[in-house]
Amino acid sequence: MRTQDGLRLTALAALWGGSFLFMRIAAPELGAAWVAFCRVLIAAVLLLSYAKIRGVDLQLRRFYKHYIVVGFFQSALPFFLFATAETKISAGLGSILNATSPLFGLIIAMLIGDEKVRIDRILGIFVGIAGVTILAGFDVGVLDMAIVGAIVCCLGAACSYGISSNYTRRYVNGAPALGMAAFSQTAAVVWLLPLAILYPPSGTISSAAIIAVSLLGVLATGIAFILFFRLVVDVGPVVSLTVTFLVPIMAFLWGAVFLNEQITLITIVGGGVVLLGTALTIGIEKIRPQPRLT
Repeated sequence: MRTQDGLRLTALAALWGGSFLFMRIAAPELGAAWVAFCRVLIAAVLLLSYAKIRGVDLQLRRFYKHYIVVGFFQSALPFFLFATAETKISAGLGSILNATSPLFGLIIAMLIGDEKVRIDRILGIFVGIAGVTILAGFDVGVLDMAIVGAIVCCLGAACSYGISSNYTRRYVNGAPALGMAAFSQTAAVVWLLPLAILYPPSGTISSAAIIAVSLLGVLATGIAFILFFRLVVDVGPVVSLTVTFLVPIMAFLWGAVFLNEQITLITIVGGGVVLLGTALTIGIEKIRPQPRLT
């Protein structure tokens, strides 16, 4: 990996880690529906504008049905669920639970027959579940129903990502990456519009919340997608697996610096167990540096 690719990867992890910080600031004031809606609206405008400037054919007529489906499972549903959860739990914990997405992706792939059942992957699933149990049982303080609901929301969002990845792999062949990013966000705007109308913000909205949701849409969604797809082109899809491990680190860092969130020993242990389970399900050999051919 070239130095510039490493810098892009670090920037991407910082942006996606920052998304949990931005949601934690904006969601209590704007509400989950408006945080998710504003996020995808800003990102859609940015990505469509970027594609227009670049002159990229997004092939809407050919792939519009897939854009609609992916927009729901990859953006609308998980963004709403994470924003809901971030009104109750820390940014760091939300990012760790987000790291279970590959576990759900593997479970779904095995259920539909797209992946073989292997002992190491089954072990990874159970290790990941153990990590979530550690975090849920010991790191959230008083485990009331609101906290349980927030954890369930995060796991539901991670499962939604798993559904999206399997749908994309099985049914979406040949769609332009930028088209998938831009029009999935556009479809998510339509999916979330009824919720935004039904659940408008109540009370006074601070400038901090407005800035946070703006940064969430511009940096953590729009620009992050552009960075991600550029990395996929330059160094291959394996980079997405690496980001899975870097995002929680950045989220904990942002939470500690800007929100004074505590990083406890249980957080480190539980998060490490979750990431180990993710590594086992992905296949550790896939995330090791590979020799370059010259």
